[in-house]
Amino acid sequence: QVQLVESGGGLVQPGGSLRLSCVASGFTFSRFVMRWYRQAPGKERELVATIAETGSSTNYADSMKGRVTISRDNAKNTAYLQMNSLKPEDTAVYYCNVRLLTVEVWGQGTLVTVSS
Repeated sequence: QVQLVESGGGLVQPGGSLRLSCVASGFTFSRFVMRWYRQAPGKERELVATIAETGSSTNYADSMKGRVTISRDNAKNTAYLQMNSLKPEDTAVYYCNVRLLTVEVWGQGTLVTVSS
């Protein structure tokens, strides 16, 4: 069974940091590009970051560029999203995503709330 499980969300003050994790199972993790998306209340889901299969290439949304780093550990079947200098507008549910050959898989999401 293909599964993505996110963790690491929570309440953080503006300017703070969080590290999200996404543990994958049911497929060969090292062969697929991994993505992080987010969806803020009342807004459409937005692509935040992408990382290549080996981690050699990454891309970021302009809204978070310079404040976020995506990484992966293929030995642990885990993708990460390190977020720094968080702002209230970063409040959202953050989702891990993978596009397999015939299906697109989403995790359940982890809520990040940035508030004082």
